Amino acid sequence: MRILGIITGEYGERHLSNVREHAPPGWVVEQWEAPSRFPIVIDYPDEFVPTDLPSADLVLSFPEVSAVAELIPDVVKVTGASAVVAAVDNEAWLPRGLARQLRGWLEKMGVVCVTPKPLCSLTESDYGVARRQRMPYQDPLISEFARYFGQPNLRLTIDPRTKKITGTEVIRDAVCGCARYVAERLIDLPADDAEQEAGLLHHHYPCLASMGIDVDFSDTLMHVSGNVLKDNVAEQLKPFKTVRYFVPDP
Repeated sequence: MRILGIITGEYGERHLSNVREHAPPGWVVEQWEAPSRFPIVIDYPDEFVPTDLPSADLVLSFPEVSAVAELIPDVVKVTGASAVVAAVDNEAWLPRGLARQLRGWLEKMGVVCVTPKPLCSLTESDYGVARRQRMPYQDPLISEFARYFGQPNLRLTIDPRTKKITGTEVIRDAVCGCARYVAERLIDLPADDAEQEAGLLHHHYPCLASMGIDVDFSDTLMHVSGNVLKDNVAEQLKPFKTVRYFVPDP
């Protein structure tokens, strides 16, 4: 699979670096650093898109400037891509209305576009858009990408005698690499402590999702992202956690 990542700064650089390092054999990952300054009104988006961008099957959009979304249809035309993943880890970088427009523009071009909010809600078949709301999609390229990068899926090995984590396997990493970072640091932790530690490690990585309250979740996207990872870990810890009972005084 040929991938072109669109970035404007550190946020996108870290995502693409992790994809390059852990992509399966045969994936080619290239990047384009888009402009970070635009006029108030973009009359001709194609003027900002180089004509020599490399051919791509899938476009990954990780900019920190909302206007870049308006360039994506022209990026698709130049690269020949048939699918787009446009991350929503900050409402300022891709507002919900613009995300909806982008999906519509690309649909008219016969191109599938997903806008996972947060990015680590992406699976092979759907993605998050709001609290308790997920949007399904069908596209083999995006599904293939989401087999490896998206909603974190860690497999824990826990010793039933000591109730400690003895091994971890990353089935699916977060695009930014956070899940792998957490997995490497859970080994040897007691089951009673691992869920809380996973949440702390997620923040220490650090997660680059927004720390402002998002109206679609009534929470910060950083917190939403952390809960996605903690829930995956917590479910596997349940059989091994100590259950404490409190008996009230008579």
